[in-house]
Amino acid sequence: MLRSRLSLVARAVPCPRSFLGLVLTGFALVALPFALALAYSAWSTQRLAAQSRSAVFNAAQAARASRSLVSRIASLERLARQIAVLNAADLRDDFDHAHGNFLDVVHELQSLPLSVRQSEALELTVAQEMDLFRRLSETGRARPARRDIVTRAAKLADGAAEVLAISQAVADREVEALQAGAESAQRRAIVLAVAAACVALLVAFALKRLIARPIGELDASIRRLGGGNFEQAVRVSGPEDLRYLGTQLDWLRNRLVELEAQKNRFLRHLSHEFKTPLTALREGAELLNDQLAGPLAPQQRQVVSIMRDNSVRLQRLIEDLLDYQRALHAAASLDVRAVALDRLARDVAGAHGLAAQAKGIRWTLELQPTTVEADPIKLQSIADNLVGNAVKFTPPGGTVTVRVRGSEHEVHLEVADTGPGVPAAEREAIFGSFFRGRAKSSGRVEGTGLGLAIVRELVEAHRGRIEVLDSEVGAHFRISLPRVAASALARAA
Repeated sequence: MLRSRLSLVARAVPCPRSFLGLVLTGFALVALPFALALAYSAWSTQRLAAQSRSAVFNAAQAARASRSLVSRIASLERLARQIAVLNAADLRDDFDHAHGNFLDVVHELQSLPLSVRQSEALELTVAQEMDLFRRLSETGRARPARRDIVTRAAKLADGAAEVLAISQAVADREVEALQAGAESAQRRAIVLAVAAACVALLVAFALKRLIARPIGELDASIRRLGGGNFEQAVRVSGPEDLRYLGTQLDWLRNRLVELEAQKNRFLRHLSHEFKTPLTALREGAELLNDQLAGPLAPQQRQVVSIMRDNSVRLQRLIEDLLDYQRALHAAASLDVRAVALDRLARDVAGAHGLAAQAKGIRWTLELQPTTVEADPIKLQSIADNLVGNAVKFTPPGGTVTVRVRGSEHEVHLEVADTGPGVPAAEREAIFGSFFRGRAKSSGRVEGTGLGLAIVRELVEAHRGRIEVLDSEVGAHFRISLPRVAASALARAA
């Protein structure tokens, strides 16, 4: 479901004019989530740095104000004790001045972010100081009660420890807040990085579909052209340069269609033009050989026989040439289906049974039940050519062996005979067109040298291979074909 939706999105997105623009756009879209995540991380880091600066400032201010307040409390306590003993006017003035400084420091501390407990401790200290200040103010110039003033001053001094703890508490709370902010920023950065990676993967997948679609269309079109399918027009979507490449491929397809039609017309004309005079030549040679135009001398009969034999050979060469051209065209397009190779080999051997029986040739069939995905008609042509050659080159009373076996990924068709064999120097050349090896058997074996060339073309069309194996007697050919057709593997991939 997700893949289909992404495919629809990829189809809906307008393509850039060039393939390079498409790649650069894809890179920008994939990098965009990471750029946003990086920008957010930078903003979070800057915010955390500002928070840390504020924390350090508050902690330093709280420490300085707390120390200053403790100093003011100590000064107030000392002045209060002195006033209780001496009751001097200048001491009262100093006490009033110290009281004002105390209130200034209190206001400074109250401007800091204090907790409830810290605010209550500060208010208690302020209340104690105000109580002492009011008590001294109420006595006026009279001597205050010494015990009362000392008691109140002692309470104020006892609260100085709570005031001093304010700075430590503020610093601890700022550190905790800073640590919590850092952990929160870290969690948000991780979540954002994961989200950015997911978004980037989705965008990359959509872009992959967008980029792969025109390339896949080009690949499919080239495969169709390589397979000899010129009927379907080439259509490529995507950037302008890839569409232009598709247009050029379609021009090539039309050109190949024209060349194929010209070749077929040439072969038809060649066949017609050759067969007409060749037929007249053969008929004339037959008439002369039958002495319908009058008796012939022995030397004349020999000349007529040469003319007749060579006209028959020339006609066979022309037919084999046309068959070879048709085989090359057929090798480009395969109708693949499941084929029982053992049954096909048995049928081919049976088709050559009369020719083998006429020469007294014995059969050895080792046919393991094997199935392969191949074109049955072309596979039969492969087996027919190999078995036909084996029967042709095997001397009377010899043996022809046909063997079929399979492995996990391949199937093998082997044909061996007891004929003259294939010299090591000719094992590659025999698969060339019009090559005929040196026959070593008794009698002369005629041929055009196209049979094995056709076999090789058809085997390679199946993505297989043909090879000549070492043999003590005769020739030994082995065909190896993939058990699963290459087209099926491409679809599975």
